[in-house]
Amino acid sequence: MKEYLIALNKDEDTISIVNVETNEIEKTIKTDHNPHEVIVSADRKKTYVACSLGNTVDIVDNETFEIVKRLTHPDFNFPHGLGLTKDGKKLYLASTYSEKVFIINTETDEIEKVLSTFQKYSHMVSFSPDGKTAYIPNIGSHNLTVIDVEKEEIVNHIPVGPGPEGVAVHPNGEHLYVANQDDNTLFVLDTNSYQVLHKRRVGSVPVRLVFSPDGKYALIANRESNDVSVIQVEHKVNGLVRPWEIKRIPVGRWAGGIVFNEDGSRAYVANNKTNDISIINMKTLKEEGRIDVGIHPDGIAYLKI
Repeated sequence: MKEYLIALNKDEDTISIVNVETNEIEKTIKTDHNPHEVIVSADRKKTYVACSLGNTVDIVDNETFEIVKRLTHPDFNFPHGLGLTKDGKKLYLASTYSEKVFIINTETDEIEKVLSTFQKYSHMVSFSPDGKTAYIPNIGSHNLTVIDVEKEEIVNHIPVGPGPEGVAVHPNGEHLYVANQDDNTLFVLDTNSYQVLHKRRVGSVPVRLVFSPDGKYALIANRESNDVSVIQVEHKVNGLVRPWEIKRIPVGRWAGGIVFNEDGSRAYVANNKTNDISIINMKTLKEEGRIDVGIHPDGIAYLKI
């Protein structure tokens, strides 16, 4: 088995395929214009790349690392966030400026359904651990669109903080974390009532949020403060148990996409303006190295094949 990082270099229209063992680029793939977000299929055979200014989704064969298909649609307008259903059979794509969510069959790689959010700047996609709900943060409407995955219907819009972008549900399924880039806050919501349980200050312009595989930490990439907030989801002090920022790790400039390796021992952060990837040791919670990639890496994925 080999482990790779798939880093999207959005301002040179390429993908860097990085061997995790050597931290060296094994291959560079030319893409459509402005590759922004990326996700690996459930069977690990394909990688989907949203090319936001090319208005396409490039599909990469993970055996050859070649683009084998380019998906387009008249209503793609800055296609961006990507998310897979729990069974891996459907891919959700958020198109920012058309304010639509596209549901793609991953067997045929064809669009099956289009949902209009009617919200401003529908940007990312995140699923609940049970796979029943998808959340779409709408940066300009300061809310989340809630989609019933079984019905493939929009069922709610939840107000959150200003400029939500990073969104993820804790592996326990009980708490929804939202990073609001316009006021540098983290909201923690109850997934049943959508009541805001906690509000926390984080770094400047938080844009991505991911949980460690064991659910112990949430990592938040803070674009303009060039660091990563480490949220311990059950921080215990003076008899209180609550989510708390326990550290802010300096990384490269303009931190963006974050991904963990399979066992959660390391996290990787794409740094847009230093053209590299920070390697974070999750035991020490320190940056232990950098990997040079292309110009302005943003979206990043982990692949083990």
